[in-house]
Amino acid sequence: MRAMVLLCAAVFTAAGCSGERVVNTGEWANIPTPSTSVTPSLPPTSVEHLADASEFAAHPDGRPEAGYYFTTPSGRWQCAIVPRVWAGCQNRGGSLGIADAPRTVPDADGTPTAPNAIVIGPDGDAYFTVLEQPGFTLVPGPAKKLDYNQTLIAARFRCNVQEATGVSCLSEQSGRGFTFSADGYSLQYAEVPLDAP
Repeated sequence: MRAMVLLCAAVFTAAGCSGERVVNTGEWANIPTPSTSVTPSLPPTSVEHLADASEFAAHPDGRPEAGYYFTTPSGRWQCAIVPRVWAGCQNRGGSLGIADAPRTVPDADGTPTAPNAIVIGPDGDAYFTVLEQPGFTLVPGPAKKLDYNQTLIAARFRCNVQEATGVSCLSEQSGRGFTFSADGYSLQYAEVPLDAP
């Protein structure tokens, strides 16, 4: 019996010292690898500046999905966050009225047309586009006013209105956005300063 125990111990010791044998069965081949995309660093937002998104939610024309609609304090700009699609604004008066904006952009058919909106989607840069009416105008409306220095965050987008810079919207997915006023635009988001009133 003692010889058997010694023999087993010798076999297990030899097996433990030998090289590891790997058998590839291929069963792990279809396991998705973790995404290497990096979540963008988002600017800090003060809780004091957050708007209650539920106050801006609406179901235009009885559609089941909600959008988040707002107008600027001046009433000049109509804006919306449409979940999983985009955030953007258009001039209530029809023509865009933003200095240095492109004179034409391709419409849905590719025809050069005067833009009437600026938008940011989940990915990519902000751009000017042509929206069919009512676009970002809430029907029936009017949309609730987003006060100066308030930030509306909904559906991975955020928008704010500041007296000094105008309207600004951001895709939290890409970290890209826009800021505009009648005086001009930039393809960068401007967060409400933490010390703003």
